[in-house]
Amino acid sequence: MSEEYKVGNIIKGQVTGIEKYGIFVNIDPWYNGLIHISEVSEGFVKDIHDYVKIGETIYCQILAINEEDLQLKLSIKNINYKATNNNNLIKETRKGFLPLKENLEEWIKEKETEYYN
Repeated sequence: MSEEYKVGNIIKGQVTGIEKYGIFVNIDPWYNGLIHISEVSEGFVKDIHDYVKIGETIYCQILAINEEDLQLKLSIKNINYKATNNNNLIKETRKGFLPLKENLEEWIKEKETEYYN
């Protein structure tokens, strides 16, 4: 068993199937998992397709491990399961909020001019 596969850990997987009763997730070349519909959300789940799509990469929390069958019982309830990579969208700079402070008045005047003209 991989060291990262322990009950309670959050792992990344790819959605490979969606049924009325749950979501099938491929974790790695050996392990697969199932997220039962009761582990999708605290509220009522009318349609699992509203939460995930086939081929999507998501994060899952391990609830149980079946070493014999190499299967994991998983949950996406109460975790941020969407595996988005927004690292390239926001660049941290040393200036911080300085550009905002320096340009705010000018930007407000520009928008007022657009609005009133």
